[in-house]
Amino acid sequence: MSTDPRAALQSLVNALEEHLAAAANRRSDDDPSVDGAYLAIANSFEAYEEALYDAYDEVTPLTVFADDDDSDDDYDEDEDDEDDLLEDNELLDEDLVDEDDYDEDDDSSADSSNGSRERR
Repeated sequence: MSTDPRAALQSLVNALEEHLAAAANRRSDDDPSVDGAYLAIANSFEAYEEALYDAYDEVTPLTVFADDDDSDDDYDEDEDDEDDLLEDNELLDEDLVDEDDYDEDDDSSADSSNGSRERR
């Protein structure tokens, strides 16, 4: 069953207004009414996007990002540091540059006919 895009849009607008009211009346950083209004926006938006696509094969330029459920609190910097280290056989980009290609003596080998360097 397809939803009318106009009805879905009105639900989205209502969800946005409820979120504004919840944010304005926030009682704490973890106010459940704000969290609920946040989720209502995400759900209403997805319903609107689907209705819009079903009716007109059109989408919005907006994206709803998934909530990470505070997974940043579980982040351990020491574990990630190991991933940043290069293995013995890995090269940095700067290791791929052959310094002999940029020797100052090569400046005199420029092609005099067009002023460009010779290709190797």
